[in-house]
Amino acid sequence: MISYVIRRLVQAVVVLILVTLIVFFVVRLLPGDPLTIYMAQSAQQMSTMPPEKLAQLRADFGLDKPIMVQYLNWVADMFRGDFGTSVFFKEDVGKLMLERFPVTIHLGVVSVIVGSIFGILAGMLAAVRRGNLADRIVTPLTYVGITIPAFLLGILLIYLFGVKLHWLPIQGYTSPLEDFWLNTRQLVMPVICMVVFGMAANARQVRSSMLEVIRQDYIRTAWSKGLTEGNVIIRHALKNSLIPVITMIGLGIGGIFAGSVLIETVFAIPGIGRLLVSSIFSQDYVVVQAITLVISLAVLLSNLIVDISYAWLDPRIRYG
Repeated sequence: MISYVIRRLVQAVVVLILVTLIVFFVVRLLPGDPLTIYMAQSAQQMSTMPPEKLAQLRADFGLDKPIMVQYLNWVADMFRGDFGTSVFFKEDVGKLMLERFPVTIHLGVVSVIVGSIFGILAGMLAAVRRGNLADRIVTPLTYVGITIPAFLLGILLIYLFGVKLHWLPIQGYTSPLEDFWLNTRQLVMPVICMVVFGMAANARQVRSSMLEVIRQDYIRTAWSKGLTEGNVIIRHALKNSLIPVITMIGLGIGGIFAGSVLIETVFAIPGIGRLLVSSIFSQDYVVVQAITLVISLAVLLSNLIVDISYAWLDPRIRYG
């Protein structure tokens, strides 16, 4: 197990280095200049700025150095915890992310928990009651949940529950520490949009896994011992059915950030996804690089945890 973890850590470091290289150079291959965009949006004209001032700005942001030197300086700053200064917002990038990450994490954690719980329960019910009414309801709904685009669902929810019925607020985010009830109402529609795909995928995966597990000999042995249905399903069948679901949940952690880009834009939520979108349009390369790096670290760590958890869920799994 230790050797396996070490190998996975080495692989994660290699992947992380590749991610930094790709992000760093792709951002700089985009047409345009971040300083030009910044000056245009701040109602200043590049033509009227003295060359000395423009050269000083490039030096302040490190744009006057060769590109490889810029990359090495950026990596060195990352190791020191210095994410740099935003070209567009003129603020420390670490501070910008610290303000917005809690919003995205709150939205994402709630979505993963809701999607996992209800997806597992729905899939388990469909498998245990295969061919009955519950299965005939759950299975078609999973197809709908997997295929419907999150942004389209968000627009439909806004139109129905926000514009027509006026039941829920259509935008914004309030900390639960300030107003828990308002925060709950603001999260209902975004969470539904983020949870639909994960819940449907989990339900389908649990149903498929449990249908395979309940045919095994040890399940028939458990039934023959006179155990109750709850004991057989929960203690014996469900645990061995969760391995592919754990994989889906691990991938869902990466989906937190991917989904937040669309959902936070649709519902005007001031999270890390919306910050990433605005930074891409303004070519604020410092913010884009920092957010991408942090997201990559979160995805790599979640995948490592998922791989290690396999051994606990199924003792038959061993790593050489």
